Amino acid sequence: MSAVEQVATGGYLGRYDQAFARDPSAAIGLVQGWLRGEWRPLFAELRERRPVFVTPAFTVVTRHADVTEVLSREEVFTVRAFGPRLEAALGGPFMLSRDATPMNWADKALMRVMLPPADAARVRELAGRITDEALDAALPHGRVELVHDVFRKVALGVCADYFGLPGPAPGVLSGWTRAVIADGFANYQGDPAVQEAGHRAGAELMAYLGAALASRRAARAAGETAPDDVFARLVATSLPGPLAPADERILINMAGLPLGFVESGPGAMVEALEQLLARPQVLAEAVAATAEPDPGRFDAHVWEALRFSPFFKLLPRVCARDHVLAAGTPRRTLIRAGTFVLAAPASAVFDAEVVPEPDEFRLGRPGHHHLFFGHGHHSCLGVHPARVIICEPLRRLLRRPGVRPLPPPEGEIARSHGVFPDRFVIGLGEAG
Repeated sequence: MSAVEQVATGGYLGRYDQAFARDPSAAIGLVQGWLRGEWRPLFAELRERRPVFVTPAFTVVTRHADVTEVLSREEVFTVRAFGPRLEAALGGPFMLSRDATPMNWADKALMRVMLPPADAARVRELAGRITDEALDAALPHGRVELVHDVFRKVALGVCADYFGLPGPAPGVLSGWTRAVIADGFANYQGDPAVQEAGHRAGAELMAYLGAALASRRAARAAGETAPDDVFARLVATSLPGPLAPADERILINMAGLPLGFVESGPGAMVEALEQLLARPQVLAEAVAATAEPDPGRFDAHVWEALRFSPFFKLLPRVCARDHVLAAGTPRRTLIRAGTFVLAAPASAVFDAEVVPEPDEFRLGRPGHHHLFFGHGHHSCLGVHPARVIICEPLRRLLRRPGVRPLPPPEGEIARSHGVFPDRFVIGLGEAG
């Protein structure tokens, strides 16, 4: 619907209020559709007119200060929305499924040591090499399907060579991660088939990891030289007494690495590239930046592109107790215990109170203007390698001649579960 049509119908809120008066369940369905396909104009209206948007099914939080408050108050806004689903798949607690427990703090500290900033250069080179190999194979065809033929290859190659988790085969590991993440983050209606697939995939992943841990330990006992990957670091870690990680913690934290990256990494690459291709002048500047000796000059284009379409547009939480959001301000709102809350980073990064001229594509914005890696207690702990894994494939791609969008339907992004990109074809090399 155009902006003029929105005004004529009272905007999204007018349409929602009218629909709600007739049929509340249908009104909620309207909002769910807007959140999938019209989220940017919807969020703009909500920030202006109803920044904390309450429905019987969920509450959407849209202003920057309110979103960061929700994400910073883990004792109030908990991960119960998806935590139990992850635990059911993995067979035990995971740092992303709990809030501020001793296990959570210990595992986060351990994994930050396993994923140090110093690894970024090595991981960038790995991601770039895999990308170049995939693009070399695609170049004679004049086009490339990016999701599976490039971006997921990068993600799975990083899992194999850096995390130390190749899976029985790349396609098997990819299937496991998709099934677990689909149940945890895209199955709020509780589809039993999706849930069953997630549980089955999680059990198979954990069984694979258990066998891999036993094999790693046997090789270590035999004096074999271990590879320099995250799995090997965990196996070799020695901490005193109660600080030593139990096998369950090693296995679940290893499982968390592909679960946190194999879907979101390629998803972010697709979102960023789509935004760059839609802006010819910005795209030309990004292409020019690929020749800079400092790759960070190019990376800035990726982060600003992702501000316009982050992969995680909504972060679900459950309010554990009554809480006054934005206390001391005119928009103070009581959030009742049990409320399903959707914090909207995709809206927060367009809040003009915090982000100057938010509709302008501007390089060099500070990190809190992007929020791509979350905020607060559950922000991404592997942020340093993740940054280069997302940016380097795009840098290598845009160094190639003839990168261009294709007309629909071929050039449209196909998604599964309405979230995960499954196909994105672009032109490459000389146009035929």
